[in-house]
Amino acid sequence: MKRNILIILVLIFTSVSYAQIKYETYRSVKLDQSRDLKIQLPRNYEKNEKKTYPVILVLDGDYLFEPVAGNVDYFSYWEDMPESIVVGVLQRKTREDDCRYDTANHLPDDKGAQFFEFIGQELMPYLEQTYRTAQLKIIIGHDYTANFINYFMFKDSPIFQGYINLSPEFAPPMKERIENVLSATKSEMWYYLATATDDVEVIKKDLIALDEKLTTIENPELNYYFDNFEESSHYTLVGRAIPKALETIFKMYRPISKKTYKEELLTLETSLYEYLVDIYDTTEKLYGIKRQIRINDFIAISTAIEKKEKWEELEPLGKLAIKEHPDSMLGYYYLGLGYEQLGEPKKAMRAYENGFQLSEVAFLTKDYMLDKVQKIKDDFGY
Repeated sequence: MKRNILIILVLIFTSVSYAQIKYETYRSVKLDQSRDLKIQLPRNYEKNEKKTYPVILVLDGDYLFEPVAGNVDYFSYWEDMPESIVVGVLQRKTREDDCRYDTANHLPDDKGAQFFEFIGQELMPYLEQTYRTAQLKIIIGHDYTANFINYFMFKDSPIFQGYINLSPEFAPPMKERIENVLSATKSEMWYYLATATDDVEVIKKDLIALDEKLTTIENPELNYYFDNFEESSHYTLVGRAIPKALETIFKMYRPISKKTYKEELLTLETSLYEYLVDIYDTTEKLYGIKRQIRINDFIAISTAIEKKEKWEELEPLGKLAIKEHPDSMLGYYYLGLGYEQLGEPKKAMRAYENGFQLSEVAFLTKDYMLDKVQKIKDDFGY
């Protein structure tokens, strides 16, 4: 009996684990051959019919797809990054030809040029037509393929805004080209570079030397990150670099942390309300995703407002909370507290009464709201 239950659980777990993974074969005109793809869709992709998602394209999909897809699913589950579509291109038999470059100009050549056109002119347009994709596109490669992903930066209007280079084995002039492109980019770009103390020696030296140059670039559109992992090899660094890259690229997406609260909110000299609005406006601009403001972020801002006694900011905060969470009593609580502290008890009482009828949230309960109303009545004889 126990064995049967175990088998059933394993089958259920397997079906859930692979429910969002799709395997497709794409027939390429540019390559004159078919290519196998692995595609992970977000957990609620089918339900959220109007939602769009960033695309993360993974070269070396034979071994890189699973660690990338797993980290994306994990980070997005905890809202540390947006849910994303992960696409792996399998290259086990074609890797060397796919990334081939001319030994004279060190640009994609022959089958390498065909693969470059396959991604830019066939695969990415296909993904945009087939799935609900957002503006942000990221590409990932390892050693030989990590060199190849950089060629997409040289286009006038790059189709990728994020580049995750895992121990790249650069073509001879690639480092200078990268420095030039990143210095001159006029649109938002994320560039991540990783090596390790036990990496291939020539690769490690090249990347450390490149980092010294890239760190001096002063370009507000560039978001550059570099890691040199201790006691990792050319292959084991991959497992450490993928989550670090995602964490750094999407740092603006994460909820307001205790550190941010202490170091930024409590020391902020400008409007806390505008700080919250700016965060979400900026992430919409950066990632191309409009999202609902988190309850926890409202609470972090309101706590800072109370701490600094900026009571006049609770009214716009309350109105924003009502707009974002109309079924919650949160917004009316902020209105009531603000009016109460600014000496307008009647308006405060009405706000609390309106909130009493809505759904409880966080520390706010119907009893708590009722107590607020009753206290005003007792104090002012209403």
